[in-house]
Amino acid sequence: MIHHTTEVRVRYADTDQMKFAYYGKFFEYFEQGRSDLLRSIGLPYTEVESMGYYIPVIEAHAEYRHPARYDDLLLVLTMLRDIPVAKFRIDYEVRTQGGREPIATGYTMHTFINARTGRPSRAPAQFLEAIEKHFQQAERT
Repeated sequence: MIHHTTEVRVRYADTDQMKFAYYGKFFEYFEQGRSDLLRSIGLPYTEVESMGYYIPVIEAHAEYRHPARYDDLLLVLTMLRDIPVAKFRIDYEVRTQGGREPIATGYTMHTFINARTGRPSRAPAQFLEAIEKHFQQAERT
């Protein structure tokens, strides 16, 4: 498994009339975590796109257990549990700083699209090499 933790502060603009972080914002927090995870292993979206591929979200799910409020510092734990082939899933846990229990959990499903043809594709070799390298490193630790 590869994982990364991202800090996100709940902005005032993220809250709804009840003073809670609006539920849809959690998908943005997931996206930030996903971007940071890929960047941490040397695969920022710009690099994947320069390889000629896109990684669209094809499914998204979230479960909300407790609200987040304005100015809370959230920790988004982002996890890639399996080496991708044509589709892959990324899991998320969101906690408040110092919190033991997740306030939200979720996942996104992704696929690879060839940018030139617009057609679904298997994972590019460079992408797989970087992922496999980090899976091996994670196994050793």
